[in-house]
Amino acid sequence: MNKRIYQYTLAACLLTGAGACTTQKALQLPESTLATATTAPDTDTLSFSGFDRIFQDAHLKNLVDSALHHNYDLLAATRRIAAAQANLMMARNAWLPSVNLSLTAGVDHFADYTMTGVGNFDTNKSPNINNDQRAPDPTPEYFAGIRSSWEIDIWGKLKQQRHATMARFLATSEARRLLTTQIVAGITGLYYELLAMDNELTIIHRNIKLQEAAVATVHIQKDAGRATELAVQQFTAQLLSTKALEYGVKQEIAAIENQLNALMGRLPQPIVRSTVADTGSLPLSVPSGIPAQLLLQRPDIQKAELELSATKADVKAARAAFLPGLTITPYAGFNAFKAGLLFKSPASIAWGALGSITAPIFNKKQLKAQYNISTANAYTAFYEYQQAIINGYQEVATALNKVENQQQAYDLKSKEVLVLQQAVSTANILFTTGYANYLEVITAQKSVLEAELALVTTRKNVYQGLVSLYRSLGGNR
Repeated sequence: MNKRIYQYTLAACLLTGAGACTTQKALQLPESTLATATTAPDTDTLSFSGFDRIFQDAHLKNLVDSALHHNYDLLAATRRIAAAQANLMMARNAWLPSVNLSLTAGVDHFADYTMTGVGNFDTNKSPNINNDQRAPDPTPEYFAGIRSSWEIDIWGKLKQQRHATMARFLATSEARRLLTTQIVAGITGLYYELLAMDNELTIIHRNIKLQEAAVATVHIQKDAGRATELAVQQFTAQLLSTKALEYGVKQEIAAIENQLNALMGRLPQPIVRSTVADTGSLPLSVPSGIPAQLLLQRPDIQKAELELSATKADVKAARAAFLPGLTITPYAGFNAFKAGLLFKSPASIAWGALGSITAPIFNKKQLKAQYNISTANAYTAFYEYQQAIINGYQEVATALNKVENQQQAYDLKSKEVLVLQQAVSTANILFTTGYANYLEVITAQKSVLEAELALVTTRKNVYQGLVSLYRSLGGNR
């Protein structure tokens, strides 16, 4: 059978001209060395098990679960996957023959000077036919049966189209995974931002009480003649400034809560979260090695790789379109020129089959244009894949550096806060005993407030770095 098809194809090429059966050259993309260049050193490397131990907050997990079920972007991505799956179903079945039930009726009047008109006239005069076989004029045509068309995939064009559709379906799934990772990372980052704001609010409240005590003390000292009205005014102004900070933090808390609610697909409402006392200490240091295999599992890199595979298949399908195609169109059913005779079996049963080999001649410019488009898309996908690997590597490296540097900064800031807290106590004692002036007390209180707020920010940056690292590694599957 294959030999016969080849012979028919060769004959079609000879009949239509040798140029009709030529195709374009195969796709040759540059060599990729980035995938092997990202291998990790022999030291300990990152893994998702560490992240599972870090992000154990029960309230955070509830927020993430809610977002994964109600986020509208994710729901839309799920529908896009369903559409891609439908396209895949069509591509998978493209090689099968189409079979259609056909019920047709028509009428023709043939001119006297046509082969059919002369043939019908002559046949009706023949003594060899009966009355049922005589053709009326005008001549009706009735058919009830099935008609089919089957394109034989000789050169693998349909197979390559199926491969491209499959790759794009998988790429759509990777796009949803990428979106999921971004949403999980976004919620986690905002959650730790919210905890940091709560912590800042606690620090502000504590400093307000400390400064209120200082205002009360300076009033007593003024009444005793040991302090001036200027000292009272300076302490009072500092207290008012600290109280004003509280409302700025409250506004930031409200904005973050609204962002979290939007990610979860719901209207604004309070966010249930851990208290400041439950946040715990900083996580342990993460390993510095970047595993190539884990890096290449990022959804954006996987998506880019699948898009590259799809465009390669598009080029192969475009090349195959230059070659002759074989189509078989069989039919079978009841056929008659009188409605009363349509189902008179077996005399009205008709069947037939037509096989055709077609090769492009005058539409080769369009085919070549499509091939050039597919080739350009393949090169574009290749470069985007390479860039996705580079972006992934630099994002992971940047996140690792951020975590490491912020952890070092946190240690130093913690020591600074401890020293400044002791300085405030010392300044208060010296002020009450007359060995320090009010400006030294105000400076000490202002410094410890700034240092404590900076410590909260540094702690938040450590967690934000871990969230960035989680996102840059593609998220857990």
